[in-house]
Amino acid sequence: MKNLDWAKLPFGYVPTDYNVRCYYRDGKWGEIEVCSDEYIKMHMAATCLHYGQEAFEGLKAYRCPDGKVRVFRMDENAARLQSTCRGILMPEVSTELFEEMVTKVVRLNQDYIPTYESGATLYIRPLLVGMSAQVGVHPASEYLFMIFVTPVGPYFKGGFATNPYVIIREYDRSAPLGTGIYKVGGNYAASLRANKMAHDLGYACEFYLDAKEKKYMDECGAANFFGIKNNTYVTPKSTSILPSITNKSLMQLAEDMGMTVERRQIPEEELATFEEAGACGTAAVISPISKIDDLEGHKSYVFSEDGKPGPISTKLYNKLRNIQYGIEPDVHGWTKVVIE
Repeated sequence: MKNLDWAKLPFGYVPTDYNVRCYYRDGKWGEIEVCSDEYIKMHMAATCLHYGQEAFEGLKAYRCPDGKVRVFRMDENAARLQSTCRGILMPEVSTELFEEMVTKVVRLNQDYIPTYESGATLYIRPLLVGMSAQVGVHPASEYLFMIFVTPVGPYFKGGFATNPYVIIREYDRSAPLGTGIYKVGGNYAASLRANKMAHDLGYACEFYLDAKEKKYMDECGAANFFGIKNNTYVTPKSTSILPSITNKSLMQLAEDMGMTVERRQIPEEELATFEEAGACGTAAVISPISKIDDLEGHKSYVFSEDGKPGPISTKLYNKLRNIQYGIEPDVHGWTKVVIE
């Protein structure tokens, strides 16, 4: 194992020894290649650079107390990438190829998997890009699918702690019939300015309302939103929200705990009725929300008076983390041991 200060890792890029690659040429995927180069040789007219034919995923590998290394729900990441491929006309990466490459890259870089006690993890980044040189707006004929890994610390410096959010009306992350349901880089480029506005105002992240009517809760930054009230887990239903695998897992765990789960439109004014609220995603799992401020509407929706995460959010967070780390039984078959 590498001699890194695992407990002080940022959520950023740390070089590792290997990445894995596979090229799509002549209508088919080739062999998996192992590479130690951090760079891609790409034509300046590649479609990913000009027309945004690019998709990515994010998942993690966990070094567990029992000494094994587990990856969480990579079949779901494969399925989501396949959905993105269909959405922006790229060749689908089969679940078999996806899982084989994830397993290989984790094993190749196992010296970079943080210790269990550190709270850090190995972040896995699959990336699919159009490589063909062309200047007309149409899909590429050649593609590169690659996966690299990097050890990361908590997404938010405070770890599992409450953070304030702010509603930003001036910008939309994605349109109702646009690419919001796909994990493409353009969605994140569209969020950079609003995210900076939120940070400049002293908030952890921005919150988007629906782009069409500006009435309903959409996404918080790059994460899904959920609210808790009356033993019910409520999360937005929208055609512009990326389907979060973490949120899907939390909905299942909420049902397992005897809660009602509702996936529907959430009017902004309903925020006043929630006992707890959170943002969820691969990076942070759950980021409890202390408050959501609507500066334009002169309103503040407070979910944590004492600044501490709520009891249900805490229970859901601990349950999911314990499954990821092999501490509690994985009754739904979500994890896969990649290193015994």
